[in-house]
Amino acid sequence: MLTYLDDCRPLYTCSRCHAHLAYQEHILSRAYHGQTGRALLVTHVENVLVGVGERKMLMTGMHTVADISCSNCHTQLGWKYLHAYEPSQKFKENKFILERRRIIKETNHPPVPS
Repeated sequence: MLTYLDDCRPLYTCSRCHAHLAYQEHILSRAYHGQTGRALLVTHVENVLVGVGERKMLMTGMHTVADISCSNCHTQLGWKYLHAYEPSQKFKENKFILERRRIIKETNHPPVPS
């Protein structure tokens, strides 16, 4: 079952099926790169499946990461940082990378009362 976020606030959705993923306010940084280019580092996501963790050498050092995919259409969206081996990278633990090419920003505003 999908979780629906309050769509009166700016949010990001899956580019394929529009499942709600994260509020804009959960973005920690827009200065990340994923497998497909630009990416967001976010604190919390909804409607994702977390894969099996694996150790990978990334640009900032060794990390244990797990791929995340949309729980509705199974599109790979990015990854979750499970463990950072470098002390300076510990802030990433339990945070998520969302690939910009695989998400859409949606801004729905409530109707203005007459």
